[in-house]
Amino acid sequence: MLEAVLLVGGQGTRLRPLTVTTPKPMLPVAGVPCTEHQIARAREAGVTRVILGTSYKPEVFSEYFGDGSRFGVELVYATEDVPLGTGGAIRHVAPYLESDPDAPILIFNGDVLSGHDIAGQVQRWRDDSADVSLYLTRVDDPRAYGLVPTDADGRVLSFLEKPTTAEEIVTDQINAGCYVFRRSLIDVIPRGRPVSVEREIFPGLLAAGAVVTGFVDDGYWLDLGTPLDFVKGSRDLVTGRAPSPALPGRTGDFLVRPGAEVADDAILTGGTFVGAGATVGSGAVVDGSSLFDGAMIAAGAHVRDSVIGSGAIVGAGAYLDGVVVGDRAVVGPGNELIRGARVWPGVALGETAVRFSSDR
Repeated sequence: MLEAVLLVGGQGTRLRPLTVTTPKPMLPVAGVPCTEHQIARAREAGVTRVILGTSYKPEVFSEYFGDGSRFGVELVYATEDVPLGTGGAIRHVAPYLESDPDAPILIFNGDVLSGHDIAGQVQRWRDDSADVSLYLTRVDDPRAYGLVPTDADGRVLSFLEKPTTAEEIVTDQINAGCYVFRRSLIDVIPRGRPVSVEREIFPGLLAAGAVVTGFVDDGYWLDLGTPLDFVKGSRDLVTGRAPSPALPGRTGDFLVRPGAEVADDAILTGGTFVGAGATVGSGAVVDGSSLFDGAMIAAGAHVRDSVIGSGAIVGAGAYLDGVVVGDRAVVGPGNELIRGARVWPGVALGETAVRFSSDR
């Protein structure tokens, strides 16, 4: 048995208004919840039992996944009464684990799309007799991330906060959000209080002489933390750049779910996803966007790099670029919304043409 923990308790405030009604890990990325993509990849790597560490709207997960049998794994739910941070959430699931003390436990952050070699990371953990292995990826600009330098043998040397000067950028390797823990170490994490795995647990293990290694993999990786990143993740899944067993064989420029209606002269491009029951009217252009189930894009509208929530309506001739429209919201005909604009669920913008943008 190989067990995994998916930490899916975050509220996803940066993705509001999409997360007002749906936890971030359950948002449909190319029509499939992010958590389902992760479960599918974990199962492909040999995981047979998954504990979902929930907090925000936990019922959404259990109603969708049930006992996990439909997805080929056994699913168990561990719900936090109050958010405990990454380290505290890992400690919270300890009573639900069934593995032996020296067995590997996979830990996944719940808001990441990744194509890294999960089975390879577990095997490297075994080969190195490691206590903890961190999946690391290289990024062109690491200033927005904590840095994780390693030595020639892959041993982690330190955990560095986000660099503010060029001199502080000592590596391009960052923590990519998948760990392999020796089961017994999880019990060492303080319980019942918020704990940061990055700021407290990992530095503490290094100071105590634990074997903490980095598994560097340059495969696909994306944090879905912002609306633009969410749109990018959906595009990459549709076009096949991001691998997922939940969407096998994708290579096209768009994906239209059964039950959707797209006018013959409408244009879909750039990895656009159109959900079940959604409609795209005559002459509309939808470029690199994600339309949730039941969304409607009226005739002549132009939607680019945007997310349109379930049941939302974009009126005739409207222009949206880099916008998030919440569930059941209405953007009336002629409106122009540009980069950063967000329309909350149920809000209706009238038919008078307006131009609005926001950097929130």
